[in-house]
Amino acid sequence: MLNKRGIHIDIPGFSSLHLKAMCSDYTGTLSYNGELISGVSERIRELSERIDIHIVTSDTRKTAREQLRGLPVTLEDEIPEDRHDEFKRKYLKKLGLSLDQVVVIGNGRNDILWLKAVRDAGGLAIAVDVGEGCAIEAMKNADVFVSGITNALDLLRDEKRIVGTLRTEGDTLIRGGKA
Repeated sequence: MLNKRGIHIDIPGFSSLHLKAMCSDYTGTLSYNGELISGVSERIRELSERIDIHIVTSDTRKTAREQLRGLPVTLEDEIPEDRHDEFKRKYLKKLGLSLDQVVVIGNGRNDILWLKAVRDAGGLAIAVDVGEGCAIEAMKNADVFVSGITNALDLLRDEKRIVGTLRTEGDTLIRGGKA
């Protein structure tokens, strides 16, 4: 990550986040019926000026490579047939960052492990539904559930948006090792 300032979000009673990378699923997260959802390209371009963006996908419809062409992302779309969930969790190590500096977005059962890993480490885990459904386990292992990927990405573009959802002023709970 060269000269990227990251995303800083101070959420009272929750955490003070300094995000440097985003990892997202593609199928049913950034896309609907295999096509990139309207407004996602622009948001990815804008966010990529501040953080590194990685798309890790089983790519059910095999459209991710074409749909993401020209966008400033790192695409990993060749996942071994078995244990996609473990592959995604292990991918987080490739970032070379502490997981509290990562935001991860997903909707499927194969996103559960990386959502949980990032959430438990003090990063930001977002479950999203774009109309293709969101696994209950994905929602349970996320910090927040958002309807629509553009709404989810907008949480990162305007840091104040997520504060109202996750704040617990006066709460002394320790999350991800932070008070």
